[in-house]
Amino acid sequence: MHYHIRQPQTRTEFKHYYHLRWKLLRAPWNQPEGSESDDLEAQCFHLMAVTNGGDDKNKVIGIARLQFNSHSEAQIRYMAVSESCQRQGIGRELINRLEQRAKQSLHQTMVLDARENAVGFYKKLGYRTSKKSYRLFDAIQHYRMTKNIC
Repeated sequence: MHYHIRQPQTRTEFKHYYHLRWKLLRAPWNQPEGSESDDLEAQCFHLMAVTNGGDDKNKVIGIARLQFNSHSEAQIRYMAVSESCQRQGIGRELINRLEQRAKQSLHQTMVLDARENAVGFYKKLGYRTSKKSYRLFDAIQHYRMTKNIC
């Protein structure tokens, strides 16, 4: 699959970005559209993976957000790749780009709260599990993971 990764720019691009976020991370648990965003969106760095060609040209297939928690810590949030596009390096590339952006802004530590089924993916990228964090919708256990990037 041919794709590229970039920041959403236009109102339409953000609409597709948030729609995929809702579709992958909220809709399966019967959460309403709109529940996929929070009050920090404007302060964060957003990335999306978009298809290059074919019938689905410009289709958003992956999304991720970098949140700046402090001068030294950045957090990956709302990370997901369409199921049909997984295992093709898209998630790894999104994470690499977020880490690069965090380094550029002199952050030293990356944190994230991984869903239980994604812990192995993040471990392959050098993240360490530090603790159980929270249970989303009383159904999805999350684990706090960290990585030093300095």
